[in-house]
Amino acid sequence: MASLKEIDTRIKSTEKMKQITKAMNMVSSSKLRRAESNTKQFAPYMEKMQDAITAVAGANKNSSHPMLQQREVKKSGYLVITSDQGLAGAYNAGVLKNLLNDIKSKHERADEYEILVLGQTGVDFLKNRGYEVKGSIVDIADQPSFKSVQAIAKKAIDLYGDEEIDELNIYFSHFVTVLENKPSKKTVLPLSPEDSSLGHGQMSSYEFEPDKESILSVILPQYVESLIYGTILDAKASEHAARMTAMKNATDNATELIDDLSLEYNRARQAAITQQITEIVGGSTALE
Repeated sequence: MASLKEIDTRIKSTEKMKQITKAMNMVSSSKLRRAESNTKQFAPYMEKMQDAITAVAGANKNSSHPMLQQREVKKSGYLVITSDQGLAGAYNAGVLKNLLNDIKSKHERADEYEILVLGQTGVDFLKNRGYEVKGSIVDIADQPSFKSVQAIAKKAIDLYGDEEIDELNIYFSHFVTVLENKPSKKTVLPLSPEDSSLGHGQMSSYEFEPDKESILSVILPQYVESLIYGTILDAKASEHAARMTAMKNATDNATELIDDLSLEYNRARQAAITQQITEIVGGSTALE
């Protein structure tokens, strides 16, 4: 059995750890509320973008814009969204597992795909396993601005526009509820007919100048950038929720451990007192 001093030291260290995890839980809770607010505020912009795309692309079925054209997939592009820091439970594991499973099942050589990464965890994970990262952004803010992630979105779009890749898939953790996030993936490029008809057609009666093809060449890249940014906001909300849940579980485990250690401490203390009484009684008896 451990000594009283050792048990007391463990109790104190666990209490300090509990204070840290409880504080991190509260911080993550606050960040989650802001992340959910950001997602809701971004939704009206996406709705208007979808209306515009539906009005322009939906009416122009024969558009030759490359983002609307399906082509043979010779090289795939993967955009992976992970966190910069740990302590978020299995948040990153599910996303990276899905990515590696798809790469192994679809490709035999490294020149058949390109990988773009957001988040230091993903960069370290892939590089340590020998994968080449074409581009990355790390140290992403907890509440990312559009400008801060626009560079990686533009790089992905340029890779597709220059025909260096023939499709772009995003791997991320989708925010479902505070207690649930789901590792997900979605194809962003090329835009499917469903993607270009998500709007409500409220602009269908508008007249566009100079012509719809010129408008598509400007608005489609912006739309794809918006899709990527919206996915990043979703992933950030999922990250904060995962970290909040992980810290709550850690706090609960610390509380349980403190209770067990306190019980062990009391038993050890009672045993020590009993032994002292026994020694005193034994010594008194020997003197009689």
